[in-house]
Amino acid sequence: MNTKMIKQIKNILITAVCGACGLVVVACQDNFLDVVPTDRVSDASILSDSVLFEAYVINRYMGTRLTDKEAEGTLPGFGRGFEYAMWSSLTDESIYNNDDNTWVIQRGQLAPENTGIAGTLWGRSYRSIREINYALANVDKVPMSQGKKDRLKGELQFLRAFRYHDLIRNYGKVVLLGDKVYELGDDLTSQDLFNRSEIKSGIEYVVAQLDEASALLPRDNDNGSWKLGRATKGAAMALKARLLLYGASPLYNAATWAQAAAASKAVMDLNKYSLYTGGYGKIFTVTDHSEIIFGRLYAQGARHVCLEIANGPNSYNAWGGNVPVQNLVNDYEMMDGTKITETGTSYNPQDPYKGRDPRFYETILYNGATYRGSTIQTFTPGGKDSKDGPSNWNTSKTGYYLKKFMNDALPIDNPWDIAGTQTWIYFRYAEILLNYAEAQNEAVGPDASVYAAINAVRQRPGVMMPVLKAGLTQAQMRTKIRNERRIELAFEEHRFYDVRRWKIANETENAPANGIEIGKSGTAFTYKVKEALTGKAFTEKQYWLPIPRAEIQASNNKLEQNPGY
Repeated sequence: MNTKMIKQIKNILITAVCGACGLVVVACQDNFLDVVPTDRVSDASILSDSVLFEAYVINRYMGTRLTDKEAEGTLPGFGRGFEYAMWSSLTDESIYNNDDNTWVIQRGQLAPENTGIAGTLWGRSYRSIREINYALANVDKVPMSQGKKDRLKGELQFLRAFRYHDLIRNYGKVVLLGDKVYELGDDLTSQDLFNRSEIKSGIEYVVAQLDEASALLPRDNDNGSWKLGRATKGAAMALKARLLLYGASPLYNAATWAQAAAASKAVMDLNKYSLYTGGYGKIFTVTDHSEIIFGRLYAQGARHVCLEIANGPNSYNAWGGNVPVQNLVNDYEMMDGTKITETGTSYNPQDPYKGRDPRFYETILYNGATYRGSTIQTFTPGGKDSKDGPSNWNTSKTGYYLKKFMNDALPIDNPWDIAGTQTWIYFRYAEILLNYAEAQNEAVGPDASVYAAINAVRQRPGVMMPVLKAGLTQAQMRTKIRNERRIELAFEEHRFYDVRRWKIANETENAPANGIEIGKSGTAFTYKVKEALTGKAFTEKQYWLPIPRAEIQASNNKLEQNPGY
């Protein structure tokens, strides 16, 4: 959220008119002491003032805080970026050191009554959809130019599409409300309000909405940049490309790989975006650059979760939150392109962090890594970032700490209102290239364009991994592409959905969540794999999240629960 938007929102407090929680409309207290609230703006005021109405639209980029530890000062966005526990800690990328309602999911104990950190997606999404429908139903009443109305309509359709995409990728079948704005006087008992459409119908509806949004949205945001953090044509097209990729995947089986490839190619053909060449780590700390298609911007002076203290090592007086697991570390290739397990690899188990893919060093803090003028020490005895160090209640259970997203120029000590200001990227160009490579490989096999897309990601300045060898079969290329997504997009809220849509979560999420124990004797180190989180488990039903029990009950049991729950 940029400074202009923050000031606008601070000056104009807007709430949804008779907002919905989930699919159930709750009453507005219109007659409460017959007092008009002073912290709200009436719907009549919103619809008669173009500035107020645009501020209402801007607010739809955010959501309501529905549970503890969601956001810090600023409201939640679309994903869980900038929260304490990241979505990565529900996968084989990391564990959250002190649980934060993640272990119940990692251990396969997810239930409609116990959804951990994954329980707010249904309610927040449908509340947001109703708020957006209200705006779309009334935008033509607002005194403003037709051009401004068209842009706002495009933004609203994009925002609604994003909410539906979030529902589809988490729950599968969803209730499609169309443009209806449900009011208290409506029949809220009709089964039509709770019928869940098939996944294919849901994806087709959202794709159509995104096509309409693309036609209305500008190619660039104001002044030829995308600094406002608001939707553009490219953002709508990127969301379409992602959703069709999901739709073509085995879990969904609701679109074709050719459709998915064409959607990604359309984004590439805009010739607007390019891979950032200033170093892999800086992709996530430089506020604005050519790889960002759509992101959420933050400003200093506004309270939000400070990534540096939330995830840093214990000797730096940080909290060691989302700690990478050995499973992910093992999947980083060597600089020569070999896997650490294959014959002829250059990997040395006595020096395991030497000569790895450069993205490893920008993503994970490991024993011996240079960090903020010091060196990470996770060894025992005596390592300052081990249980023998200060603030040892924050010691990583895996032996690793997260480096990706962290800005070393921002403070760890007393970071409030200063740190954690990095742009959270929802879509970036590398994802589009990898989306294209996967879809095109599945549609026609590993042709030259597949190699070109994946090699562009591997060969960017600052990474420069070897190009893939020629002559790969479709299956071999599939394996390479999946690993490339794992490495390039680590911790960016993709892995949770990737292993599910590929239907391999029964393998990846049933593997132990491992860490490393490093012993030191003199100058020599020993390395022993350990289980960092016990009880890791995944069952078939967990390919989709359960709809919270409260939502089922609120529908008078008319809302169908996902299978197995």
